Order: sequence, then C-alpha cells, then structure tokens
Amino acid sequence: MRQAAGAAAAFTIVPRHVLGGQGQTAPSGKVNVAGVGIGGVGRSFLQGCAAEEAARIAFLCDVDQQYAKPVFDEYPQAKRYRDYREMLDKEPGIDAVLVATPDHTHAVITMEALRRGKHVLCVKPLTRTIHEARTVVAAAHKAGVATQVTASSSTSESAARLCEMIWDGAIGEIREVHCWSNRPLWPQGMERPQDSDPVPAHLDWDLWIGPAPMRPFKEKWGRDHLVMKQAKYNYPYDAVYHPWNFRGWWDFGTGALGDMGCHHLNTLFRALKLRHPTSVWGSSTKVMAEATPLACTVAWEFPAREGMPPVTVYWYDGGIKPPRPSELEENRDWPEEGNLYVGSKGKILGNTDSGRIIPDSKMQSYTPPPKTARRSNYKNLATGEWIAACRGGQPASCNFDIGGLLAEAVQLGNIAVRRGRKLTWDAANARFTNDEEANKYIQEPYRDGWSL
Repeated sequence: MRQAAGAAAAFTIVPRHVLGGQGQTAPSGKVNVAGVGIGGVGRSFLQGCAAEEAARIAFLCDVDQQYAKPVFDEYPQAKRYRDYREMLDKEPGIDAVLVATPDHTHAVITMEALRRGKHVLCVKPLTRTIHEARTVVAAAHKAGVATQVTASSSTSESAARLCEMIWDGAIGEIREVHCWSNRPLWPQGMERPQDSDPVPAHLDWDLWIGPAPMRPFKEKWGRDHLVMKQAKYNYPYDAVYHPWNFRGWWDFGTGALGDMGCHHLNTLFRALKLRHPTSVWGSSTKVMAEATPLACTVAWEFPAREGMPPVTVYWYDGGIKPPRPSELEENRDWPEEGNLYVGSKGKILGNTDSGRIIPDSKMQSYTPPPKTARRSNYKNLATGEWIAACRGGQPASCNFDIGGLLAEAVQLGNIAVRRGRKLTWDAANARFTNDEEANKYIQEPYRDGWSL
C-alpha cells in the first residue's frame, strides 16, 4: 500500500480488508481529500467531506476554472489543478479522491487514483459502460482501499426499516417492483448541433472530452431550439454539453436511467438481495444516434435467490408512471417519482430509500420487527461512511462491490433501450447471448491516447 511522502513515520498501515474496507489512512490521521470535477455536484460532496472532523479538503481540480471558481474560493487553503493526472503525479500527500466529473470520465480518473492506492468516492453511476465497471471493481479489490458511490443511502433509518419490513414478510413474496423518476431535467432526444463556438480560455475542452470521441465545442443552442422552451427549470438548459447537459448524450452520459437508477435501485437491491439479472427489456421514444431518448421503460428479470422468488423490476422515466394502485387512498397524490413493491399480501409505496404499506390503515396495524439492518447516522451518509472507511472503519454501504452492480444494471437497461428489445444476459461471461450488436456496447472504444 502506498503511503503519502513524509508520512510513513506518522502513520501505521492498517491491514487490508475487503473492498471498501480499511485503506492507507490510520485512525489517528486526517484524510487529505482531493476533489476532481468540483464545479457541479462535486461541491456538495466536498462540503460533506469537509463537515467530517477527520477530513481535510487539500487539493482541488477542475477543467473549467471559471465554473469551479466559487468552489476554489470556498477552500482557499487547497492547492489547485486543472489536470487530474498532473495533480496525482505531483501530490503524494493525497489520501482520498472524490470523482465528480461527467460519467464518461469516471472510470479513467478512478483507475488513476486506484493505481496510486488512493481511497475513492465516485458520484453515481460508477462508470458509463459495463466493461469499465468490472475493470474498476477488480482494480479496487487489488488496491484494498475504501470506496463509495453516491447512490441514495441504503443505511438511513428509513431505508433500514424498509429492508426489515420486506425481510419480515410484511407484504409477502415480492415478484415485481416499479420504479419511476421525474427525470430528465436536461435536454434529451435531440440531434447534435452542426456548428461550433470558440473554446473559452477558462475551459480545457480536450481534457473535458477525455476518452470520448472528439467533437467541436458548442457553448449554447440557438434561440429557436426546443430546449430554450424548457428554461422554467433552474438549470442551464441552453448549454449543449457542459455544464450539466452531458447527461443527455450517449458519449458523455447515461440518460435519466443512469442518473437516477442507482438511487432507486440501491436500497431495492439490498432489500431483495439482488445481484445480476438474467434478462433485460427496453423500450423508448425515438432512439437517436447520439442522444438519450425523451422517455423510456425497462424491465430486469432476476432469478430466485436466498429464499426469495424470481422478481421483475420495472423502470419508467420521462413522465411515464406505472398504473396507480387501487390500494392508494383517493386523497393521496400519486407521486412524481417513487418505488412500488408488489407483494403477495400487499404493497409498499415509497421513494428511493423509504416505504410504507398502503393503504395507511394496514401500515398502522403492522408491528415492525426488531432493528437488525445496518444503520448509519452521519449528517451526510455517503461522505461520512467513506471518510470513516478511509480511517479503518467498516466498508461504506455502497462501496464499489455494490456500486459496480448498480452501474452494470443501469447500463444493461440503457443497452436494451438502444436495441429496443429483450436481451438475455450471461453475467458470468459478461455478454448477451441473443444479440451480437448489443455486445458492442459492453465495451466502447476510447479516443487515441486514453485507456483504463
């Protein structure tokens, strides 16, 4: 295990543990955190790390110096970089790395950190492709460091109670679950703009593109473009790729499913003890060559496991919802996003990490079982668990073993959407058995000069 330069005498190496377990930072030491991709969602996770007394925000890196300026100003003591490779090469004192860049660069940055023995927190989804997910998880095992993915927590009090209710048989055998999201909140279903704009001096466009195919920089859509009509949301809808709107492009993002699926599936996977599906089906509005569709539906079929029957998990986005259950009282809203567990003895309605039996009269008469599921009580569960794991505590609840499964599930769904059909999945060999064209999406080529 690599140690920070000059720190070998001060720190004692703790034993390596399973993935997400004890890493290189001793319980007595502060965790020096480096943030990569700090201008967007990275800011809130940096704040979560900074709230932990055991952590120090020591290094900051972003390809857009203007977009990241408020965060640079928030941590004036942190050393600043534009290129994460230069930062990792020059700063052996880094203990842990937050990766909060667009989806297409998660894997390459994470791998560079893992090779150097750094703990890693990555925003969801862990990777953009299945091959990347399996490569990153294997590398994290080899490094023996603390890892975490920022999916909605499965160790909150509400998530733990949901798991205990399901394990208690509160609604009997569960053979189907419906998950729906109000995303996308960014443009999807569009063609690539044909013209280009000069790259601003504050942005390293080549580094932002990273391993993806190069394309001209385009700052904003034309004023007559569809996305201009959606400016009611407080997001930069007129931006084409950066910031925020990378999510709607296959080369850079993973659409509404990739963005929100890990949140909806994390506690669900824990409660139902899921791992790999045997098949996945996808359907959507018009499939574009380069952009994710306006709306889609997906169904994953999972086999029986650990005393639980086979289950099908359904996904809906872009304004599509499952039918409203008759058990839901007429005076209660059918939520814009949620999870519905359908059991042989009833239904549980909730969001990504909670749930109650419907109708409420059944919930009121239900006696909850003893508390047996793991719970975390950090103010920010994702960062709190991770910093504790970096200092030798138990593995974070969405470590890369779990985060890799979630990333693989959402990418399977996206591939099925792109193919518009049911695909049979051989998880052991990481291939589809009924569609060779679909197998091309498992590992996609990198631009020259980039590799895992």
